[in-house]
Amino acid sequence: MHKNRLPLILAFIAISAMVLAGCGPGELGTEKNPIKWGVVPSGETERVVAGFEQVADMIFEETGLVIDTFVATEYVGVIEAMCADPPKAHMASLATFSYILASDRGCAEVDLVSVRYGNPTYSGQIFVRADSGLTSVAEAAGKTWCRADPTSTSSWVIPTIYLKAAGVDPDTDLAQVVDAGSHEAAVAGVYNGDCDFGASYIDARTRVEGKIEGTYDDIMDAIVVIETFEGIPNDGVQYVPSLDPAIREKINVALLAIAETEEGQEALNIAYQWNALERHDDSFYDQFRQFLDASGVIIGDYQD
Repeated sequence: MHKNRLPLILAFIAISAMVLAGCGPGELGTEKNPIKWGVVPSGETERVVAGFEQVADMIFEETGLVIDTFVATEYVGVIEAMCADPPKAHMASLATFSYILASDRGCAEVDLVSVRYGNPTYSGQIFVRADSGLTSVAEAAGKTWCRADPTSTSSWVIPTIYLKAAGVDPDTDLAQVVDAGSHEAAVAGVYNGDCDFGASYIDARTRVEGKIEGTYDDIMDAIVVIETFEGIPNDGVQYVPSLDPAIREKINVALLAIAETEEGQEALNIAYQWNALERHDDSFYDQFRQFLDASGVIIGDYQD
């Protein structure tokens, strides 16, 4: 009797294995198992997400790969998603310093760098209200700072270097640091008097000006820049090292082609104000790493 039952048991095991296999996530880049693209809104969330979703749809048309947008409120969330095992985000558009943090942990590799206004690098600014009486970063002690994100390159990391050089320690000498949530919100926070000064990419003020009819119309005069810095590598497109190189290349080729079209440029601009994309590898960030080292920035201090 037991011998007769053995084939039935084996058949049951085989059928169960096939059923379980059918219930798996499926091939990456399909509806059942989409590629996750991690982003952090640098401005209005709805606008940024809409732009990336348009780009993802265009990638699907070019490659047949299904990509879903993974939205985090801070870059740390995207980094952790890329560093998870298995990854919860397969690709990302991390800002400069956030990419360096993820790369340092072995979770991200860059393939494409964005271009804005014809340049793969950008500049940052520190700003105050025109009627604040503040004229230099040396006067920031005891004041409140609006930053976009705790790991933002232009809104926190580099400005802290400038403050320290002026004798102001951001960790001990400020009244408060406010996480505004975006560069636009940091500008609006200073305009509204929530903070004494702030920092952002140049020129986040233009993204706030006239945003709502009758509001912020005078922001270019009401908010003045007291410090600028340049030569920061742009954000771009990075991947987890475990992602199939063939899939990476399909996406790269598609994005470069999309960036050549009027429709694609419009979507990229809506998402992150990208005008184009260029191929670059990790060495593109070496000079910036050297600047951080020379300035005494310790990467480990920003890691959890």
